[in-house]
Amino acid sequence: MTLDLLFSEDALKLLLSLVMGSLVGLEREYRSKAAGFRTITLISLGSTLFTIVSIKLGAPNNADRIAANIITGIGFLGAGVVFKDGLTITGITTATSIWVTAALGMAIGDGDYLVASVGLVLVIIVLSLFEFVQAWIDNFHQTRSYRIFISINDVAGLTGELENNSKSFNLRLDKRKELKHHEELVFHYDVSGSRKNLDKFNSFLIELPAIKSFEC
Repeated sequence: MTLDLLFSEDALKLLLSLVMGSLVGLEREYRSKAAGFRTITLISLGSTLFTIVSIKLGAPNNADRIAANIITGIGFLGAGVVFKDGLTITGITTATSIWVTAALGMAIGDGDYLVASVGLVLVIIVLSLFEFVQAWIDNFHQTRSYRIFISINDVAGLTGELENNSKSFNLRLDKRKELKHHEELVFHYDVSGSRKNLDKFNSFLIELPAIKSFEC
């Protein structure tokens, strides 16, 4: 390996991609996400490498023929970290982290170092600092989806009690649907309000003997 090859611009692109990808990966690893340090770093590195190869093979008229397919591959990886957990979906932020890390790698591969650097700073800000903003907003207002199981024999008047108590907790209760499951009725509600009042509503549901179970 000659010094010219070792210190070529393409080699430096790969090293820069390694550094940028590892910085995003460290944040994801710190939060114990499905796509952590090594995964995110390899995504950045692979995107840069594919972009470099695409430019070389496709020059001068079709430089994006390989790079264009990176998006398809990243879509498969992102789908693998999105899971349904009860009534909620988890992993979407991790999936978007994979997507944006690939974009950073492609920018480096194309030689847009300023764009990649600014993009990295913004990604770190969104993943770290914006979490505190999101938590602050959730303290004041959030919406939870509830699935409440009630025995058919105990349902009379209970829906009215739920609505009245939600108002006493300063919550908004919206019924989405009502289903029958064996000897139970299943109510689906969207409940909106502050985190504190939603937690009070959970305690209220736990203490109601007519409610067999619920999840949110």
